[in-house]
Amino acid sequence: MGTDDLCWLPATELTALIRAKKLSPVELAEAVLARIERINPKLNAFCTPAPEAARQAAKIAEAAVMHGEPLGLLHGVPVSLKDLIFTRGIVTTGGSRIFGDFVPEEDAVAAERLKAAGAVILGKTNTAEFGHKAVTDNPLFGVTRNPWRLDRTPGGSSGGAAVAVAAGLGPLALATDAGGSIRIPASFCGVYGLKPSFGRIPDAPGFPGWETFSALGPMSRTVRDAALVLDALAGPDDRDPHSLPALNASYLRACDEPVQGWNVAWCPDLGYAVVDPEVAQISEDAAAVFESLGCRVETVATGWDNPEEVFAVMAAAEIHAAWAERLPEWGGRMDPTLVRYLERGRAVTVADYLRAARRRREFWAQVQGFVARFDLLLTPTVAVPPFPAGESRPRKIAGQEVSVLGWMPFTYPFNLTGQPAASVPAGFTADGLPVGLQIVGRRHADRQVLAASAALEAARPWARHRPPPDSC
Repeated sequence: MGTDDLCWLPATELTALIRAKKLSPVELAEAVLARIERINPKLNAFCTPAPEAARQAAKIAEAAVMHGEPLGLLHGVPVSLKDLIFTRGIVTTGGSRIFGDFVPEEDAVAAERLKAAGAVILGKTNTAEFGHKAVTDNPLFGVTRNPWRLDRTPGGSSGGAAVAVAAGLGPLALATDAGGSIRIPASFCGVYGLKPSFGRIPDAPGFPGWETFSALGPMSRTVRDAALVLDALAGPDDRDPHSLPALNASYLRACDEPVQGWNVAWCPDLGYAVVDPEVAQISEDAAAVFESLGCRVETVATGWDNPEEVFAVMAAAEIHAAWAERLPEWGGRMDPTLVRYLERGRAVTVADYLRAARRRREFWAQVQGFVARFDLLLTPTVAVPPFPAGESRPRKIAGQEVSVLGWMPFTYPFNLTGQPAASVPAGFTADGLPVGLQIVGRRHADRQVLAASAALEAARPWARHRPPPDSC
């Protein structure tokens, strides 16, 4: 097997090869690092590669194999971390000049657990500044590009993570999602992205931000790889008071569970979204596959209110509380869109925030009543295909004017509710750009989302699709 071929193997295969002593963690790390060195300058997926730390971790992993020591779930597997996730000993900037030289003295719980599982940390992937927008560029590291077409955005704010996985720069990436930041780039880059239930993976310590929205989750080329990460990272930690109790069941084994007989709702617009016709058709075709898997698929209208204003008010207020005090000194060196976001947050009163919080609970009541009837909800992940990098987000879809968040109407509702949701590759536009299907589960039903994702992957495998060689 060529060294470049190693870069495309899933983590589940890599761990098996390493345990059988058929693959050296050092050989694997060197193959991925060489590919990062060659490919990353085109894509800007990694903002801070950590090759020496990765080599040292790979040597330690190899020694453990050779000495017959107990091996973790991710032993020797290369993993990248979004630049919002604290990683001891590696510069972690949040995509901001404010923290251009910041090196955390402790790991986030998730980084700590990755290391305990034997993972080899490759470095940090690029993000929007403090993850504040759903595309990936910042004043510190610049624009990240989509490997399917370099002139297009990978989405965000976890765009660097999605690009790394899509381009063979490591099989696994850990990212964050406060309004779609895992699922949007997963859709735009043709990879699998899982936003677990809120609190499933502890989220501390770290940069302040959206305390009631954000979830940590994996990005990968296969569903089982993401499930493997969840097995390694899920479970409570008192450093995060929102963290959920552990389940006495494997997420990886959930991928083998049948979905026959499930009631599945397909909703192309959630009752308020405008969707690009090609995206709508590709997503609908993917949703229809669940009928062949033995599910009862029903096209439905949710009847929900559009929660965009609720999300916008609460998100703006929370990010203002986190970073507004930095404006006098750093405002001129921040992303201008972040500055405008902070200024919007300043205008939110306590009464505004509490009214929005009440409407959030009312929205959950609508959603809960709906999902009680169905095992899964399917929607497009994003309303549009990947658009040009560095340009303004679409304000017109299919000839209709849309709101600021109108191009991403399907993701943030499930940050408000905390439900698990994944983006699975659904197909490609006529221009060869990826499109994702969103699979939403009931509250805390992460295993069901994984089971459905794996069933769709088995019916329509996607990992064999790779970006064109001229970009990666």
